[in-house]
Amino acid sequence: MITINDKQIEWKSGETVLQTAQRAGIDIPHLCAFEGCATPPAACRVCMVEVENNPRLQTSCTLQTQDGMVVRTHTPRLQQARRNIVELLLASHPDDCLFCSRNGDCELAVLASQLGIRERKYWGIKKTQPIDLSSPSIIRDANKCILCGRCVSVCHTTQGVGAIDFTGRGFETCVNPAFYDGLNVSDCIFCGQCVRACPTGALTEKSHVAEVIKALADPEVMVVAQVAPAVPATLMEELECSSITEMLEALSGSLRQIGFEAVFDTSFTADLTIMEEVSELIQRVTTGGALPMFTSCSPGWVRYIELHRPEMIPYLSTCKSPQQMMGALIKECYPKQVDTKGRRIYSVSIMPCTAKKYEAEDLGDVDAVLTTREVDDLLRRFGRKFSAQGPKAPLDVPFAEATGAGRIFGGTGGVMEAAIRTAYKMLTGEDLQGSPKIADARGLDQVKVFSVDVAGTTLNFAVINGLGEVKPILDAVLQKNSNLHFIEVMTCPGGCVGGGGQPYGTDLEKIKKRLQRIYEVDRQAKSRLSHENEQVKALYKNLLGEPLGKKSHHLLHRKYIDRRKG
Repeated sequence: MITINDKQIEWKSGETVLQTAQRAGIDIPHLCAFEGCATPPAACRVCMVEVENNPRLQTSCTLQTQDGMVVRTHTPRLQQARRNIVELLLASHPDDCLFCSRNGDCELAVLASQLGIRERKYWGIKKTQPIDLSSPSIIRDANKCILCGRCVSVCHTTQGVGAIDFTGRGFETCVNPAFYDGLNVSDCIFCGQCVRACPTGALTEKSHVAEVIKALADPEVMVVAQVAPAVPATLMEELECSSITEMLEALSGSLRQIGFEAVFDTSFTADLTIMEEVSELIQRVTTGGALPMFTSCSPGWVRYIELHRPEMIPYLSTCKSPQQMMGALIKECYPKQVDTKGRRIYSVSIMPCTAKKYEAEDLGDVDAVLTTREVDDLLRRFGRKFSAQGPKAPLDVPFAEATGAGRIFGGTGGVMEAAIRTAYKMLTGEDLQGSPKIADARGLDQVKVFSVDVAGTTLNFAVINGLGEVKPILDAVLQKNSNLHFIEVMTCPGGCVGGGGQPYGTDLEKIKKRLQRIYEVDRQAKSRLSHENEQVKALYKNLLGEPLGKKSHHLLHRKYIDRRKG
């Protein structure tokens, strides 16, 4: 047992005092530590605690829990120490809270309030770093950085990318890409995990809200939207709603109120992606194409390959992501379905991902991308508060129908599970016996490897949850030490439900609940198989012909480039 603030708590091996306290519901203020970070840098010192029989204050984020410990977290000595630390952080921090995108959601401001800091005690030299606007996805303002190291930890440890690190010494210390370059020419993959982890406004997404409002005000423009499957699963955290379907209709109703003329379901093109991707996989398996084939739904992952491992490009599926497939279909098909009155269609994606902004700019078809965080901002600009009890509107044909398989794209393993369901049908002519649930593809393990027997042929699959563990898999493939046929890679831990455009913070329990919501909508779906989507069938009949046909290749597939040469 360990005693924290006179409360006895059972401890677990390998836990830090901070983790033990959090599990027991005891709040220890902290800035540099975050859930999912295996080795906190102990840079902020805010989480210090007093340990009986030890005269020195200890950082709880690195102090290993031991039996018999007696710990106190809020003594007068600790409160004064924390207050001094935060006052020093504020000494050189910009006084632009009224204009900051994190206004009302800044961990530094919350901590200052908790400590009763109501005036500036120290006056330091203000930083004058240029704001990095070069990235299509992320804005970096080093003047608001408190050097907590969260972004560095998540980039190096969680994602295994290492695009940013500490540079300089003393007051000149800063977090930068290599050679002080902009993010656009760095090794950054624009995943946005650093944005979710940042406690202040030093890292934010590049907002498209103003562009969307401008389009809504333009009489020459017809604004339409698509909504990714992870978005309603996330919005349900704060809004009472019985199902993802109801949440989608509530969001559709709110968007229509402010001027959107159609709202589509990206899960529709998730089903379409499965039809193309599985056909491509079967073609490779039967004709000797490059194996294993990797999924291409996650733009951060695609950029990682193009930038860090271009030798792996032949192994990537050529399918566009569901966002880009929908963007292409909206521009190609929708004007033939409705009277646009001569207006240009402006296509908006509502996504859980900052890298989707980069993808849209890189490939075209989609005009603006709003993250889950930006949707609330957009509605507030129009004086509306999103509510599940507000007006509801059905999603618009011809891109409204989605199967359970399309819905589970929002979580790690979802693409793989949906693909196996349809691959079995294409190879055997029969559906999977019993439940179509593929349990081996589910869960939050970083690497999941399993096999499925398909009419006597064993197919081997892998699911990579976050980029942190992808390098050994890539090395094995290049060294011909892999017997895998198909590998799903999602850039962000948890998949899209944990994307860089989701609400701030790295709470693992919230990610688990989002996954459960998309699994539940799959379980209750009328159809759980992508090949049974009637609107997808109609699209092939009326426009695309067959999967991998000439028309589908033109609209739904893409080419990759070696960005090391660019």
